[in-house]
Amino acid sequence: MHLPDSTLDEVTTLAWLTDCTDGAFVWPWEADMNRRQFTVEAAMLLLGGATITISACGGGSSSSSTAASTVPLEDNRGAISNNHGHTAVVTAAQEAAGGGLDLDMRGTASHTHTLSLTGDEVTNIRLGAKVTKDSTGGSHTHTVTFNG
Repeated sequence: MHLPDSTLDEVTTLAWLTDCTDGAFVWPWEADMNRRQFTVEAAMLLLGGATITISACGGGSSSSSTAASTVPLEDNRGAISNNHGHTAVVTAAQEAAGGGLDLDMRGTASHTHTLSLTGDEVTNIRLGAKVTKDSTGGSHTHTVTFNG
């Protein structure tokens, strides 16, 4: 199979499908999709009950193999306005568990703030959507932005 010229940073190497009849390449989504858009689309398909399958053409075997894809989870660190040592991280484990959570934002600061996230906000962070929320506690607040 010959893939078009692309770098590993582009989704083009992930999003090509081969037409088994003539070897032509077909995009599953529009050609200008970036990695974040591809990840969000794949996650939405998985969460919607669809299965992404990969199968080979030709091959001498009459049996077909199917592999379900999953979106890898990773820790998401929020950008904090007027920061002076605070941290706001939604861990991969928290993303996988789902549901709302309260983050302690102390970090290396001499005081703490709390960032309360709903279950929907945690899901949106996991899917790569921009989520902006204000902290509570203390004599001032901070605005925290994930995926911004």
